[in-house]
Amino acid sequence: MSITEGLKRGTIEIMLLNILKDNDLYGYQICQEFEKRSNGLFQITEGSLYPVLYRLLDKGYISDRKELVGKRRTRVYYRIESEGLEYLKKITEEYVSLNRGILFALGYGDLEVFLDGNKNCD
Repeated sequence: MSITEGLKRGTIEIMLLNILKDNDLYGYQICQEFEKRSNGLFQITEGSLYPVLYRLLDKGYISDRKELVGKRRTRVYYRIESEGLEYLKKITEEYVSLNRGILFALGYGDLEVFLDGNKNCD
């Protein structure tokens, strides 16, 4: 597994819960939101998404509901629950803290400089 893939796996839960915080969505819509919110830099397939959704369902952080679309097709919509909102707050704080520490360790203590791209990684 590449470094990028490993980092992505660690951020899927936080991004997924943050997306569901705004709207109830079905799988394909969630994948589209991942790409849209990351300006195309983060793409997730439905095959990678569903194991995370099932894990969050098992933990009670999200719930699902089925809706009939047309005569035979069913869509499963996912919704964040209050426990999921609490978990999102906790993991967001931890994620931001961890990333700030990493940025400081890499010499990007001034986040504005990092975001502006004014510092080289040499």
